[in-house]
Amino acid sequence: MSNATSLTPRYDHSSYTVPVHITEERPGFVRATFANPPMNMLGPTVHAALRVLVERMETDKDLKVVVFDSADPDYFLSQLDVQNMADVPDVPGAAAIPDTWHDLITRMAHAPVFTIASIRGRTRGIGDEFAIACDMRFGSVEKGIFAQPEIGSGVVPGGGGFDWLPQLIGRSRALEVLASGNDYDATTAAQYGWINRALPDAELDAFVDGLAGRLAGFDKDALASVKRLVNKRVAPPSAGDLLQSFREILDAIPRPEAQRRFGLLISQGWAQDTQTDLDLPAVMGTLGNDPSTTQAS
Repeated sequence: MSNATSLTPRYDHSSYTVPVHITEERPGFVRATFANPPMNMLGPTVHAALRVLVERMETDKDLKVVVFDSADPDYFLSQLDVQNMADVPDVPGAAAIPDTWHDLITRMAHAPVFTIASIRGRTRGIGDEFAIACDMRFGSVEKGIFAQPEIGSGVVPGGGGFDWLPQLIGRSRALEVLASGNDYDATTAAQYGWINRALPDAELDAFVDGLAGRLAGFDKDALASVKRLVNKRVAPPSAGDLLQSFREILDAIPRPEAQRRFGLLISQGWAQDTQTDLDLPAVMGTLGNDPSTTQAS
């Protein structure tokens, strides 16, 4: 199969009519399922739905825990929709991502509700940055894949990778992840502290749902106090730091070398439902191998 060959749809898109599908699992426990075909990119409609959900997290007196998962077995949440990130669609919660991502993540980190990412498939770039902003992360041993691949396209992680990863996994491992741009499996991610733990795929749903159901049975005020006090002792990144990080990627995108690399990736099927995107870090690692592509335009 050519890298640029489109793939057969991996799940029934018709089952989901919105990009973030909300299921009321039980009192206090909500599931938010990413279903944004063809490859769960984080674009304006996903961003808008997340903003609506975070507002509910701040105001719903009965909500205690939100589990994020994916309808697509190959992607939990993939990269930023760079070409459309400034669009503001006519839907509730819509706002330009570069202007409001830092606010969304900061509010989620401080909302009196626990957030849990249940991860199957590729979780890369801003998708990973969303996952590490959740309060807890659990990954499938067989299917969980994690990466910050931005370095391969000549830019840097702008959605919070610099802000969250050093705190979670330490300086040296953060440098490894951010500078290599490689994929990491769930077992390695758990060893690094990137996720809470890696679980066999057949056990992931039951474990996460059991934990979320347990939290939903506890007192709301007590849970909120736990999160608030932990945040005081291990503070989430500030909104200012997150905004600065996003400005770094915005400044990097127009650079000639970044534009050259983006062009090469697009020609091979990047940001499309192709084998290139499934194998993205590996493809990025080969961009400088051809002598004809080693000089910046």
